[in-house]
Amino acid sequence: MAAELKKQFDVDAELIEGSKGIYDIHVDGQLVYSKYAEDDRFPDEGEVETRIRDLRKS
Repeated sequence: MAAELKKQFDVDAELIEGSKGIYDIHVDGQLVYSKYAEDDRFPDEGEVETRIRDLRKS
């Protein structure tokens, strides 16, 4: 995913170690994706990129 974010948005993703299987993605301090809010599933291919684009439009 980090490589795709770099390609699409020219950003460097940062992994912050957590616990309990947390998988959250924040952009500019805003939560874009949370595994727990999505029925404990990882994002589908392209899903995070779409959400980031939608966030930037608003």
